[in-house]
Amino acid sequence: LSLSPPSPSLQTQEGDSLILCNCTKIICIEDNIFQVIPIICNPPPKPTCANGLSPVPVMDDDGCCWHWECDCYCTGWGDPHYMTFDGLYYSYQGNCTYVLVEEINKKVDNFGVYIDNYHCDARDVVSCPRTLIVRHETQEVRLTTAQPNTLQVEVRVNSQLVALPYKKFGVSIYESGINRVVEIPELKMNVTYNGLSFSIRMPYSLFGNNTQGQCGTCNNNTADDCMLPNGNIAENCETMADHWQVVDPSKPQCSPGLVPTGSPSSTPAQPCKESSICELLLGSVFKPCHAFVQPEKYYAACVFDSCVLPNLDLECSSLQIYAAICADQGACIDWRKHTNAYECPSGKEYRACGPIKQMTCKSRGQNETSTKQVEGCFCPNGTMLYDSGVDVCVKTCGCVGVDMIPREFGEKFTVDCQDCICLEGEHGIVCEPHVCEQKKVTCDGEGFYESAIQACAQLELPSAHWDSKFILIYPVVIAVLYTNVPNSSVFVDKCQNCVCTNDVNVSTQLNIISCEHVPCNTKCQPGYELKPVKGECCGKCVQTKCIIHTVENSELILSPGDFKNDPHNNCTIYSCVEIHDQLVASTSEITCPAFNEESCKPGTISFLPNGAPLDSRTPCSVRHRKDFIVYNGCRSVDRVDMTECEGTCGTFSLYSAEANSMDHSCSCCRETSTTEKHVVLKCPGGHSVSHKYIYVDSELQNNEENDKASSPNRIKRAISLTSK
Repeated sequence: LSLSPPSPSLQTQEGDSLILCNCTKIICIEDNIFQVIPIICNPPPKPTCANGLSPVPVMDDDGCCWHWECDCYCTGWGDPHYMTFDGLYYSYQGNCTYVLVEEINKKVDNFGVYIDNYHCDARDVVSCPRTLIVRHETQEVRLTTAQPNTLQVEVRVNSQLVALPYKKFGVSIYESGINRVVEIPELKMNVTYNGLSFSIRMPYSLFGNNTQGQCGTCNNNTADDCMLPNGNIAENCETMADHWQVVDPSKPQCSPGLVPTGSPSSTPAQPCKESSICELLLGSVFKPCHAFVQPEKYYAACVFDSCVLPNLDLECSSLQIYAAICADQGACIDWRKHTNAYECPSGKEYRACGPIKQMTCKSRGQNETSTKQVEGCFCPNGTMLYDSGVDVCVKTCGCVGVDMIPREFGEKFTVDCQDCICLEGEHGIVCEPHVCEQKKVTCDGEGFYESAIQACAQLELPSAHWDSKFILIYPVVIAVLYTNVPNSSVFVDKCQNCVCTNDVNVSTQLNIISCEHVPCNTKCQPGYELKPVKGECCGKCVQTKCIIHTVENSELILSPGDFKNDPHNNCTIYSCVEIHDQLVASTSEITCPAFNEESCKPGTISFLPNGAPLDSRTPCSVRHRKDFIVYNGCRSVDRVDMTECEGTCGTFSLYSAEANSMDHSCSCCRETSTTEKHVVLKCPGGHSVSHKYIYVDSELQNNEENDKASSPNRIKRAISLTSK
């Protein structure tokens, strides 16, 4: 085929080829003779992934051919057990906040996944996940377990509680079966969490050979999964995991960089008989999945949980995460019918394998390309979810209002004193105030007349001997039973017990009614006070103070804001605070940091008032760092040289018997001379703004203060000098 050159300025030689559209290429034969041929893709060899999962097909850059890749897939469950990106299994019982994954070479601004663990047994032997944290650019997502060892999860973005689904600034959060999913489409990654387990899936093409943290290095090789922050390889991942602590103000006992005192054991101290639930993993129930994912590591985790924490039922988390991975690999396992059944809310039914995203009235015309499945509660067959943010199953797509009752188009109904109609279109439900009918009052009874308030009032009572019921109607309707039978009960109101006595009123010649208040309990147990209850006759005992059981099984009662040392251990402090009308009691253990006097410079050791050495004071200094400045959604084009004041703060808080209160002392670093600098920030709309920030010019000095106010203990302080 003889064609003109593709471009007059393009020089080609014999044998050169160029890619055209529709997966075709053009080859130079000779003398401006070109041949157009289709691109032929040969199936690439299928590799074996170190994590034991199936590789995924990934399109080449030309968009025609494809190749296999092993996704970076990290999971954690139970108390907790980890499977790294490359499939290395280990258990770790630290109770701090840790890096699960960060980039070695930072390509994405402010990116990382972190986990907050806590001791979930009374002996502080093992820990469980409490919060999964995902950071991406300007957003921080926190998935927090609402109740320990449950599937109830709260979602917060930048400390604010949000409703699902949520989508903003490149981050999407939604419910998928029992999971909450954080998805970042730009990075082709997602993070799932359900309160008992988590998983992180990242594409190898974007993160291969560039991950670090407790999830290891994603390079299809387990040899370097236990890598430390300094790049060295630890002997085991239990030791490695402790080195990935991060600063968490809520956990002052955790200090990043400290060498652990000992590696926690991942096996029970004494042999035990594992739960029969664990045997399901090796039996016929999970057999369809054994060909895709080996069960031995999950079985070992299940045995550990059933032996160490037999009362928390954590062994089910091993079955749950294994079944989830099986479903991801195409094997559906309905294992819960062999254990305790999963309870779904009214109107939903449980399925071991359902769609990742349920079809809704708005999405029913869209084609869902994902074939992945998850367990959870789904709408019954013949119904669908009304909307992703309205958890109601409907047979026909009409309207759903604040009462969460499905309505058909054209249906009229009354709710909250509003007359409403369901209309097809953008507005849906349209309402107007309900008009009440005016009812005419008739007074036919003997001795009744019509009053100005359009109600019945009794003019006088018959004087003859009688025993019947009369109703007196006031602005508030009160039913009154009159009788002239002595010693019989008379109803006046619900809070009084009344009887008709033998005594006669001289003026009316009617028997006198005697009443007494219904008996009420006026005594409350310690820590509670009697409070009136609107609409009730008797008050209610309401807790107004914290009731704390000390280690010696004695009872300590504290008012909100109070704190007190344990009478047998000064290093244990009990406190009581009121948060959102709820009393929260806490126990704090004062832990002294390791102190080696020989490592201190002469004259730098400071002492507490009781004579104990506090620490070696590190002189205040200026630390330089380069980072982006982000303000109101705008960001600097390049990294800016910024400064931080850093140094040791000699801080203590001790009880003073003379003052009968806590004495506090704090020594902090402070700048002496600064300069105001300016930088240009680029905003999402394309415009630029000028922003000022503070730069430290000179050395810092210590500024010591003493007071009686309560302040949190701080060992080291770094102040970032940027303007708000």
